[in-house]
Formats: sequence, structure tokens, C-alpha cells
Amino acid sequence: MHPPRRRTTVLLAVVGGLLTDASFPGTAWWPLAFVGVALLLLALDRDSARWNLVVGAGWGLAFFLPQLSWIVGAVGSVPWVALCVAEAGFVGLFGAAWTWARRGRVIRTADRWQVPAVAVVWTAMEEARSVMPFGGFPWGRLAFSQADSPIGRLAWAGGAPLVSVAVVLVAALLAVAVRRVRRLDIGLASGAVLLAGAVLVMGLAVPLDSAAQDGRLKVAAVQGDVPDRGLDSLDQAREVVRNHEAGSIALLGTVAPGELDLLLWPENSADFDPRTDPQTQAIVEKVTGALDVPLLLGTQSYPDTGGRYNLGMLWEHGVGPVAIYAKQHPVPFAEYIPMREVARRFSSAVDRVRTDMLPGHGVGLIPVDVPRLGRTVGIADVICFEVAYDDIVRSAVTAGGELLVVQTNNATFGHTDESTQQLAMSRLRAMELGRATVQISTVGVSAIIAPNGAMTDRTGLFTAAHMVAALPLRTSLTPAARFGDEISWALRGLGVAIVVVGMAGAWRRRRDPAEDRRPATRRQAAR
Repeated sequence: MHPPRRRTTVLLAVVGGLLTDASFPGTAWWPLAFVGVALLLLALDRDSARWNLVVGAGWGLAFFLPQLSWIVGAVGSVPWVALCVAEAGFVGLFGAAWTWARRGRVIRTADRWQVPAVAVVWTAMEEARSVMPFGGFPWGRLAFSQADSPIGRLAWAGGAPLVSVAVVLVAALLAVAVRRVRRLDIGLASGAVLLAGAVLVMGLAVPLDSAAQDGRLKVAAVQGDVPDRGLDSLDQAREVVRNHEAGSIALLGTVAPGELDLLLWPENSADFDPRTDPQTQAIVEKVTGALDVPLLLGTQSYPDTGGRYNLGMLWEHGVGPVAIYAKQHPVPFAEYIPMREVARRFSSAVDRVRTDMLPGHGVGLIPVDVPRLGRTVGIADVICFEVAYDDIVRSAVTAGGELLVVQTNNATFGHTDESTQQLAMSRLRAMELGRATVQISTVGVSAIIAPNGAMTDRTGLFTAAHMVAALPLRTSLTPAARFGDEISWALRGLGVAIVVVGMAGAWRRRRDPAEDRRPATRRQAAR
């Protein structure tokens, strides 16, 4: 069968990238992820690593440019394009790596080896771009499109990496079916489709338990809202904290003082540190006193040595801060500027970040004393984009987090899909780690999420709102929580090994052209 023409491969890649983007929120047609990746795999059928590098990068640009379009309003067009090109480059490298991998004698001889191999190589690529450069940027991993899919439930067993593996398995089987139909091999095409369906529904067998294991925590989450003024929203700190004060006092129409166990405010809800700013401290004391509840708020601190920390701070009335978590993973080119002088040559937008954010050290575990339960409850706290990083969220739970809180501020992204993309990640984390989850934003979308990933309450964008819920506390660890690091490293190592073995096979074929003419075994012939 002749390989597809180059123009055809480019068209398949671009359409595939656009369809995959449509599988994510806001379109959220999750089955399109399988179709989009299948089109990429068909586009990579030419046996040229250089050309497939271009094809993969084309798919990546078609995917990442719309997927990350919310970045434009925050940091400008040049950084947006630069980030998309960098992320697309990883998909290009996948295209070249897969070309090399399938040149190995075992993989190139049978679909049954190609299907799992390509899923592993893809996921190894996602793992790579999740950790580098500058700590990585995991946004747009295939797993994050599957919060509503049966496949998303596999996060319980192996986290986001396993979900991405399953997505590519389905896509690869669909690609096999298309190739077999072109060869008029309807029997094997039908078998590939049936197997794809089996992988798709496999997640339904995963036991997602939402029952409380050690009581329930009654929480309220306040979305105070921020003036919808784009980047100027960052300059309205006084107004923002007053909005959260008003939203919290309004809770007294719903709950009595002392009825709540914990009050939640989002990231940047009190940008002036209540430890040093009398106005903010007076508001925080008023709220915690009126409701008789500890408050987990978002604030910032500015050490004398320069820079700033993004903090989650637990405040008790009359006592002050009793626990603090500093965000571990500031976002490069958004919260801090690497190589500022060099970056400024390409875009003056880097100067919008006037003070670089510093990385915190320590796991995001906030201990909350709960007299009603007669014990201390561990809250796993992550801030904003940290929800995309497997190890940060997982470590907060394995350290003792019984409830997951995602404090975020989506104000600078306006009415884009950024907040719902982030919400999909929070839902996947709930399933992965078996924890009730609260995503609380300054402007939305905020939500209460059960440990099985189902949303029980959510807010809209740019509106003042609050949510009250008695959330199940869970202490058992899912397989993904226990073995997540090992699963990630195994997939990374296996992906590299598959590519290296394929490259070695190609080298042998070049040295010994007769390799391709040797008789195939009976098993190889039964492709």
C-alpha cells in the first residue's frame, strides 16, 4: 500500500489537531480526541523521520494554538505563539521518534505490537513536556479531555499517564481499522474497532468510591468576584478582598456561626498579606469571628531579599496564621520571567510581570483543627496551575490530605476556556486520588467535586457566588496515589527503550539489507 502523499499528511495532521482541541472544554466533545489522534497516526505513515517531525509539529500547532488561546490576554501574542511552538515541537519529536521506533523488527511486523508501543511513546512525550523546559507545562495532555469519558475513570488506577495511554490505544486501533479497510480486510478492521470499544468502556469496571471514611467536613467556598477589567483586575486588590468579605458575611443567611468547619477563599483573594496589612487583617478577623470558622485564603508575601511568594494561608480568629503553603511551581513567563533581558528582546509584555514569583518549598498539606470531629483534618492544597502537575497534587494527598482544595484566580483570562480546562483537571484529580475536591476561583468557574469526579455544585464566570457542602473525608490511597511515580517513570523509560530498540533495528537493516528479505515467522506473517 502506497504511503499517503505529503499534502495529505499535512491536511490529516491539521484536522486532527483541531478535532483534538475540540475534545477539551469548551466544546468538550471528548470522543473527538480518539479521532484527532487517529488522524495524526495515519498522517505519520510515511517512513521519513524528518517529514514526520514536520507533520507532528503541524498537528501540535493546530492543537495548541486554539487550546492555549487564553494566554493572549494575559501575556500577549508573542509569548502565546512561542509557547505553542515549543509545545508543538514535542509532538514533532514524537512523530520522528515513532518513525524510528517502528523500524524495529518486532514492532514493524505486527499491529498488535505497534498499538501499545505508540501509546507508550506518546505518553512518554507528554511526560517529557510536563517536566521541561523550566519545569514543564502539562496543559493539553490527552487525559485532561476525558473527565466525562469512561476512560477518565482509569485515573484511579494509573493517574493521568494511564488515561493518556488508553486514549492513544483507542486512537491507534481506529487507525489500524482505517488501514485494514483500505486493504479490504474487513474482518481485522472490525476486530480493531471492537477492541477499541473494549478499551473505551474498560474504565466502567474501576471502583470509584465516594463514601466518607472518616467523617465529613462542612465547608463553604466563596467566589467574591473581580472587576472584569482584564489585566487591570490585578490592581483591584482592595475591592477583591471586600467582595470576599461581603460574600462570606452573606453566608450567615445560610449557616449559623460555628456551623462550618472551614471557609475557603481563592488564590489572590487577599493580595495584601493580613500579617502585615491592617486593613486586610481587620477584614479577615471580622469574617472568621462572625462565622466562627478558620479561613483558608490566598495571599502574597514579599521577602526582604526580593521576589514574592504565592501563599495559601490558614487563619484562625484571634490567633492569626496557623499554617501556610507557598506555591511550589510558579508558571514561567507568566508568574516569573526566566532570562528576562533575553525575553524582553522578543516582547515587552514580559514587563507586565514586575516582581518574579519565587518557588515555595514544602508539600501543600494544611492541617485544620476540627473540634466537631475531635481531630485534625489534613487539607491537600494546590494553587492554580499546580493542579496540572501530577507529583505536586499527589504528594499533598499522600502526605495526609483527606480533601483536595484547588485555589485559583482566573480573572486575567476573561471569558475564555481556561477556567473550564482547569476544572476538568480538578475532576480528573478527584478520580485519580479518591478525594472530594473544591476548586475555588476569584471569578469562576468554581465547583464542588465528589471523589468520583462528579460535580455536585458549580458557579458561573464573573459572578459573586458561594457554595456550601458537607464533604466526605477519605484516608485510603488509590493505586495512582501509591504508585504514581513508579508508573510515570516506567512509561518514560519504556518509551525511550522502544525508540532506542527501533533505532538499533534500523541501523541493522542499513548494515544488512537482506534483513528485510528474510522469511517471516508464522507469527509475524499473521499480521
